[in-house]
Amino acid sequence: MMKRKLILEDGSVYIGEAFGSADEKYLELVFNTSMVGYQEIISDPSYTDQAVVLTYPVIGNYGINAEDYETICPSIGALIVKEYVDEPSNFRCERTLSDCMKEFHIAGISDIDTRTLTRKIREIGSCKVLLTGEETSDAEGLQKLRAWNYATDQVARVSTKEFREFAPEGEANGLHVVIIDCGMKLNIVRSLCKLGCKVTAVPYNTSAEAIKALAPNGIMISNGPGNPEDVKETIETVRALHGVYPIFGICLGHQIIALSYGAKTYKLKFGHRGGNHPVKNLLTDKLEITSQNHSYAVNQESAAAAGLEITHLNLLDNTVEGQRFTKDRIFSVQYHPESAPGPQDSQYLFDDFLKLMKED
Repeated sequence: MMKRKLILEDGSVYIGEAFGSADEKYLELVFNTSMVGYQEIISDPSYTDQAVVLTYPVIGNYGINAEDYETICPSIGALIVKEYVDEPSNFRCERTLSDCMKEFHIAGISDIDTRTLTRKIREIGSCKVLLTGEETSDAEGLQKLRAWNYATDQVARVSTKEFREFAPEGEANGLHVVIIDCGMKLNIVRSLCKLGCKVTAVPYNTSAEAIKALAPNGIMISNGPGNPEDVKETIETVRALHGVYPIFGICLGHQIIALSYGAKTYKLKFGHRGGNHPVKNLLTDKLEITSQNHSYAVNQESAAAAGLEITHLNLLDNTVEGQRFTKDRIFSVQYHPESAPGPQDSQYLFDDFLKLMKED
């Protein structure tokens, strides 16, 4: 196997074995603590332009299959793992992880001490990283890396470019949901279709007037990558739709809703990424174990000042995980109730959304 070099902006250098694409990559370094679900991780558009350290040590052992993709064109930058398995064993396996990563230009590096690397990210925060060949000198790579800046157009790149319709599964309930696609996971669509909804996904910059012309019963604001403040078109559209339709936001959609009311967002030191984050539902006083993937969070004080009611809190760091504006029939959560993979504690939120649409 070929060697590959990982250079961090603090000057740290790690050398491991290459798998996946051989492309040189300038990315943001983050980590995910999930024990399963690497296919869903590499195909989640929220990971656009990121190099993800997987803390679970063995990756690739059950391969890849066509049914579990969260997007048909993955845009994650790279995977960093302890041990990569190129001979998967699973009855659903159709190809290896490395073959999939080569197709979608996703770089991979294995035989890295992922525990040490994760501790470093927790210490210094998410940072810039360069994946390059072993022939690149440390000094040259570091100079290039420090001159590189994060992109701000991730949502524009991963959002659908045209209206896409999805039919309900089984018996239709007569409800039509428009999803503003900021980089949506397909399981959001699957979850709504399984409940009998017709779904139309529209580009992130679709106007409020164009959405109204579709005559929906409710609006979903999807997850997606990057800084929510960069998605000004979506923020303006959501602001124009306040009180017009029931609206449900997930992850980036949660942050966009907050910004549309004048609240503020901020970047977390190293984000939340994993499948076991405890969240307290302040409305029911119950605990939910949740799947999460985000770098930014809603400022609690600014949300309260904007009139948003905080409905959920993260029990690890007390960050905002849910909010609502009852008068406008709008609510959102920072985590992923559709999971895929992950716990199913929060699927009731889709039922709450359907109830709002039926009452409208």
